Amino acid sequence: MGQKVNPIGLRLGVNKTWKSKWYVDPREYADTLHEDLVLRKALLACPEVQGADIADVEIVRKPQRITLVIATARPGIIIGAKGANVEKIGEAMQKLTDKKVQIKIKEIKKPEVDAQIIALSVAKQLENRGAFRRVMKNCVSRAIAGGAQGIKIKCSGRLGGAEIARSEWMKEGRVPLHTLRSDIDYGFATANTSFGAIGIKVWVFNGEIYDHASNEEDAGGVLKKKTDDASRS
Repeated sequence: MGQKVNPIGLRLGVNKTWKSKWYVDPREYADTLHEDLVLRKALLACPEVQGADIADVEIVRKPQRITLVIATARPGIIIGAKGANVEKIGEAMQKLTDKKVQIKIKEIKKPEVDAQIIALSVAKQLENRGAFRRVMKNCVSRAIAGGAQGIKIKCSGRLGGAEIARSEWMKEGRVPLHTLRSDIDYGFATANTSFGAIGIKVWVFNGEIYDHASNEEDAGGVLKKKTDDASRS
C-alpha cells in the first residue's frame, strides 16, 4: 500500500495509449528505444521550442519514416515565420537518425486543463520567485473553471527558500487514482530555483470513460483469435 504508480502507465491499454508507436525486431528494440529518448531530449532542448509549452511528443515509426507529433498550447512559436522554425527543428532531428523525419504540430485547445502544461506553468512561476501557495491556488482554480472535474498539485523541495525540504499539495474536486476507467492526466516538471530544484506533480481528472473498446484490434489479439478459431475447427 502507498506505493506511487504513474497514472498513465497504469492505464495503458485501458483508456491511455503509448507515446511511442512502433514495432521492431526484438534485437533492435534497445537501439530504437534509445533513439526515441535521444530524439525527445534533443527536441525539448531546441532553442526554437523554448516557451512553446510542449505538453507531449508522440513518436510514430514507419519502415522508412519517423513522425514526431508535437502537442503544444502555442503552435505559432514552433511553426515560426513561414514555417522557418519547423524546418530548423526538422534539420536538427534529421542529424540524429538515418530515417526521414517528419514533424506535425497538434494544438491543445484547453491548456488550462492539461496536466503537463499546468506543471510547466507552476515551474516557470516558481523560478520567477512566485509564492508557491498562490501559484498552486491560481492553477487549481483555473483548471476547475476550465472544466476539469478534479485537480491535485504537489510541490516538493525547498519551498519558499526554506532550509528543510518538504512537500505541499493542494486539491480540489475528485481525483480517483485507483479507478481504472477514470481519465487521469498526469504531468511533471522541475523548477530550477536559486535555492535548489523543486519538483511539481499534477493530476487532472477529466471524467470517466466507460466505452474504451477500440475499433483497431491489437495485432497480438488478432493473432491469438485466429489460432483459437483454428484450434476449434
